[in-house]
Amino acid sequence: MTRTRRFLAALAVALLAVACGKEGSPPVKGPRIDKLPVYTVATGFRLPDSATWRRAHARGHFVVGVKEDQPYLGERDPATGRYSGFDIEIARMMSASLGFAPDTIRFRTVASANRETALQNGQIDYYVGTYTINALRKRQVGFAGPYYLAGQSLLVRDDEDDIKGPRDLDGKKVCSAAGSTPLRRIESDYPEAEPVAYDTYSICVDNLLTLQVDAVTTDDTILLGYAAKAPDELKVVGRPFSEEPYGIGVPRGDNALRFALDDALAAHEKNGDWKRAFEATLGLSGAPAPEPPPIDRYPAG
Repeated sequence: MTRTRRFLAALAVALLAVACGKEGSPPVKGPRIDKLPVYTVATGFRLPDSATWRRAHARGHFVVGVKEDQPYLGERDPATGRYSGFDIEIARMMSASLGFAPDTIRFRTVASANRETALQNGQIDYYVGTYTINALRKRQVGFAGPYYLAGQSLLVRDDEDDIKGPRDLDGKKVCSAAGSTPLRRIESDYPEAEPVAYDTYSICVDNLLTLQVDAVTTDDTILLGYAAKAPDELKVVGRPFSEEPYGIGVPRGDNALRFALDDALAAHEKNGDWKRAFEATLGLSGAPAPEPPPIDRYPAG
């Protein structure tokens, strides 16, 4: 439990720094507001063929589904309510390209298991939150992108020497988010492991620190963020053992919105916004900015 107390104490110091600092001060080791790109808002933009865009236009803003517990990707500061991270920046640049100022976005935290339902029911307009594109999900929602290529990996305690990769998981408790691709891969490809599921990865990390599970598995990007927050307590081990193309989820059938988001991604990659956003967020974990993956403009269907 000493390990957990040290970790929680570090988080408390970070939150205190935010609460007591100047307005807009970032969390410790978190993205700095003054380093984030400024996105040009498209003037006169119209997308009448998109029912989703028309609803957003009527209300004056997009409602975007995100994660709130993934450092440097999608994280919500409990003291200020502010969301930050690479996925948040992707959401903001998309809003600007579609004619809405990024600061008008209403972010809504949606757990992995509820993403398709939220899009299908119109609770959100689009989703940006380490959302892997795959054939099964394409039957339920549409995807713009991908905008990033990640890979599944393992997070363990710093003093763990027996787990170096997925083949070392026999008899081990391995935690991931309910409904996530990484959890299903552990269940199907490594049946001797003991999967444990929670709504969020942060609960998995808490259980790892309190010795209730042996490893946390999800995309390396997410795990690097957690390890960077507590480098004396946690480490990422082994090489990624999957390819996870992150896409922007949209309501299935709204191809006008999907293609417009594809165009926006291509433009922001070309003008350097994508790289600047990465370096100001996910790059703080020590990962260099990679080349963005090719956009998959799959046909309407």
